Amino acid sequence: MDSILALLTSPEAWATFAALAALEVVLGVDNVIFISIIANKLPPHLRPRARYIGLSGALVMRILLLFSITWIMGLTTPLWTSGDFKLTWKGVILILGGAFLIYKAVKEIMAELSGEGHDAAAGGAAAMAFGAVIAQIMMIDLVFSLDSIITAVGLTSHLGREMSLPIMIAAVTLAIAVMMISAGPIADFIDRNPTMKMLALAFLVMVGVVLILEGLEFHFDRKIMYVAMVFSVAVEVLNLLRRRKHDQLDAQHRSAQGAASGNAH
Repeated sequence: MDSILALLTSPEAWATFAALAALEVVLGVDNVIFISIIANKLPPHLRPRARYIGLSGALVMRILLLFSITWIMGLTTPLWTSGDFKLTWKGVILILGGAFLIYKAVKEIMAELSGEGHDAAAGGAAAMAFGAVIAQIMMIDLVFSLDSIITAVGLTSHLGREMSLPIMIAAVTLAIAVMMISAGPIADFIDRNPTMKMLALAFLVMVGVVLILEGLEFHFDRKIMYVAMVFSVAVEVLNLLRRRKHDQLDAQHRSAQGAASGNAH
C-alpha cells in the first residue's frame, strides 16, 4: 500500500508516465497503419473485430514482455560480432520483421496498381481469411512490441523495478487504448482515399527499411521519419481538399449548364 501511495504521489513517476505514454503512442503509429490496412482486406463487418483482437493481443503481449524484462534485455546480448558490428536476437527479430513489413507493403502496392486491392475491398476472391489477418497482425505486433518494451525499460530504469513496472504497464495500456479508438477512423479514412492508402503503404516500406537498419545496428533518428510522414500527410490532405473543391465546382458548373440547356429548350 505504501509503495502504491508513493508511486501516485511522486512527481517524477507522473512525469515519466507522461513521457512514456506519449512515446508509446508515437511508436504505435506504425502499428495502427499496418493494422488498418491489413484489416481492410476483410469484409466490412469483420474489420472492427480484427482490429480489436489484434490490439488486445498486442496489449497482452506487451504486458507479458514487461514481466520478462530479464529475458528481453538478454535479447541485446551479441550473438555474433565482427569488428564494431554485433548481431543480437533483437536485431534478428527486427530484420525479419522489417523484411516482412516491406514484403507486405510492396505486395499491397502491386495489388493496388493491378486493381486486385479494389476487388479485395469489395469482398472479392482476393479478400483474406480472418485467421490470416489476425496472424499477420500478431506477427507485426511482436516486432513493434519488442522495440517498444526495450525503449520503455530504458526510459524507466532510473526508478527501480518496483516503481517502473506499474508505470510501464499503465503507459502501454493507455497507448493501446488510444490505438483502439483511432484505428477505426484511420482505417476508414485510408479506405475512402486511395491516394492516402498508397502513401500509408509507402510509409510501411520506409518503416520496414528503418527496422532492418536498426537490426543491423545502424541507428536511425526516427524523429526524421515521423517529421517526413507528418509533412507528406499534410501535403496529401491539401491535395484531397483541393480535389474536393474542384469536384464541387465542376458539379456546380455541370448543374448550371444543365439548367441553361433546359431553359433554352
